[in-house]
Amino acid sequence: MNKLIKCREGEKVHELDDRKLKILEAIIQNYLETGEPVGSRTISKYTDLNLSSATIRNEMSDLEEMGYITQPHTSAGRIPTDKGYRLYVDLLLLDKNQELENMREILIDKADRLEHLLQHVAKLLAANTNYATMVTTPQYKKKVKFIQLTEIDEGQLLAVIVFDKNIVKNKIIKVATSLDKETLLKLNIVLNTFLQGLDLTSINLPIISQMKEQAGEYREIVNDILEAIVQVVSEGDDFKVYTSGATNILRYPELSDIEKASELLYTFEEKKLLSDLIQDRMDDEESRGIQVYIGNETPIEAMKDCSVVTATYEIEEGVYGKVGIIGPKRMDYERVVGTLQNLMVQLDDIFKNKT
Repeated sequence: MNKLIKCREGEKVHELDDRKLKILEAIIQNYLETGEPVGSRTISKYTDLNLSSATIRNEMSDLEEMGYITQPHTSAGRIPTDKGYRLYVDLLLLDKNQELENMREILIDKADRLEHLLQHVAKLLAANTNYATMVTTPQYKKKVKFIQLTEIDEGQLLAVIVFDKNIVKNKIIKVATSLDKETLLKLNIVLNTFLQGLDLTSINLPIISQMKEQAGEYREIVNDILEAIVQVVSEGDDFKVYTSGATNILRYPELSDIEKASELLYTFEEKKLLSDLIQDRMDDEESRGIQVYIGNETPIEAMKDCSVVTATYEIEEGVYGKVGIIGPKRMDYERVVGTLQNLMVQLDDIFKNKT
């Protein structure tokens, strides 16, 4: 089957059949590996065409006439010309762009349900990299929008905490004495005056001191409210980590020891440690680009012989999650970083253009 190939130079169109393309690709790849001219006998072993050396020589002569390869001296094999390299690179880029487009189409198909999308991303990355992968559900800094204290029983208060994005959390707080309506009103005013619009990292000691001063004899209730806010913000009931390809990293000898392998597989199956690792870094703005954690830089004991490369995806402003690739310390960092960068572009396009 013939293919029309459009070259950049002069936008000329040349027609090469599959056989010539495969032979040209084999010559270029072999020459890139060895730096030596490539003969027909080498190509006959290098390709899956099952052609005789004579047939390959004829095809190579045609490629030479077309200017894709050249013979540096008599009786030598062939080497690629600039024109041959250009065709090879154009085809390579075409294939890579098609891969990205296929990935984008797959992701768009899955985007109707974020959970399925993220699970598919984890599987796709594991298949493409041959490493283990993890993808988290998106998180955001929960800013307090409103707090309402209500007495529901003697010695018990219901704290309704409304965060931005209209996320509502409820917490029962035990108090030593019953509170009258006037006291509850005062506490509600104090809490909303000082905490409205703040996230957990913004509630500092000066703010807490001022709140306690305003609350007077009910300062301990302020402590209880703050603890309740910390608890509901820290709750991971809506935080999930999807993993895939855990067994991929066991193919590497340094990670295939029975004890190490068991610990790694348990870490991926149980997921709590992975969740803690990611959540510890969620609020760190400096970690929102591509980050690489090598060996002991990862706090998880089972991963001391691994490297973890993470990237951040963002659904909308302030709402973001993590994608990570885990492999041996001798992983192909350039490939992994490039894969994550391409994936971030695809996810960014999906999330920001999805209606």
